[in-house]
Amino acid sequence: MIVFLVLIYVGVLFLLIKTGKVPNNKTTWLTVIPYVVLVMVGLFIPMQWGAPAGKATVMSYSVAIVPNVAGEVIEVPVKANVPVSKKDILFRIDPTPYQAALDALNAQLSLAKLRLGQAQQLVEHDAGSVFRVQSYQSQIDGLNAQIDAAEYNLNETTVRAPADGFVTNLTLRPGSRVASIPLSPSMAFIDSSVTDIVVQIHQIHTRYIEPGQKAEVTFKTIPGKVFPATVMYLVPVTSQGQAPVSGYAVKPMSTVAAPFLVRLKLDDQALAASLKPGAVADVAIYTSHSKAAHLIRQVMIRMTAIINYVNPT
Repeated sequence: MIVFLVLIYVGVLFLLIKTGKVPNNKTTWLTVIPYVVLVMVGLFIPMQWGAPAGKATVMSYSVAIVPNVAGEVIEVPVKANVPVSKKDILFRIDPTPYQAALDALNAQLSLAKLRLGQAQQLVEHDAGSVFRVQSYQSQIDGLNAQIDAAEYNLNETTVRAPADGFVTNLTLRPGSRVASIPLSPSMAFIDSSVTDIVVQIHQIHTRYIEPGQKAEVTFKTIPGKVFPATVMYLVPVTSQGQAPVSGYAVKPMSTVAAPFLVRLKLDDQALAASLKPGAVADVAIYTSHSKAAHLIRQVMIRMTAIINYVNPT
């Protein structure tokens, strides 16, 4: 962009010399130097924090699907990378042992209720013990609690989608055994109900970034176009500033100026929903400072959008 502005200035000088407005001498041509310094100091340096820019990534949340019960998988109706809605069935676990456990508890409950009724009749005729009535009632209450747990386990043999999204890298097949172990998920589910656009901005350029500021985004997957967005917030911490839980003394570490992350929201939410997680973009954020440089950044982001037709990186 600097070269472009210098070429414009040189072109203007050339026209002024040709029309006789200024003399064609060394002094005239040396004015290019203070012009370049003025452009750098007056526009491009303030632009770095007045209209900061950076690379962005489209991010979605990944949910590790771990069933609440263990067993043999009998059906996997979901297809890899095919959108599903919340509560759609992902896979089914053989319900036979859980149905049997529930049936056994219901049988015990029926017997306990029968004995409770008999004990109450004996008490009414002064031929039984109140303690036995209370014992059977307690047994019924305990069985009801166990039945609730058994019904929950039976229902959990059908594993459903936690949100709108899709399953990726699907390797689960009928006949596989799954377990309720967090370290051994059965499949990876991508939650498409929330799509984040996160841009990395150098720390030195984040001083004036605030929620609500306007931004512009151009995606590698949609070259030639620039989309409006809004700053949601600046993520206030990086992993470098996090103190991990440890049983050791403080360990010195190398200190680098890692960029901060800024979360954006596209004005076009339909477009946001259609973006693929992992898509890369270039972003320009327009703060309330150095507004004279905003026009330069707007031109630059549009030049980047056009270059995206041929630039793969």
